[in-house]
Amino acid sequence: MTDQEYLTLAEVALTAIERAVDNAADIEFERSGNVLTLEFENRTKVIVNLQPPKHEIWLAAKAGGFHYKYVDGKWRDTRDNSEFFAALTQYSSEQAGEAIRFKA
Repeated sequence: MTDQEYLTLAEVALTAIERAVDNAADIEFERSGNVLTLEFENRTKVIVNLQPPKHEIWLAAKAGGFHYKYVDGKWRDTRDNSEFFAALTQYSSEQAGEAIRFKA
């Protein structure tokens, strides 16, 4: 994958997250360059950031830190192969205390 391909795919992912958050009244978000911070009503945060040198998306949540690479059309965890948007949905829902859904 070229750097430009990575940046295009990663930007699509961040834009999908921003769109979902725009439709959720109880989530605040801030984007600063390649870092997107989601803050829930209970003041907990989930942080998604791009790592261009590694061609990865990193996710930081109470559950831990996770790294995702683009494989066969999806962002996959480098350790257990779980899908990024499913993990973001799970960790955000756990932290917010309510169901939140993210999709590509």
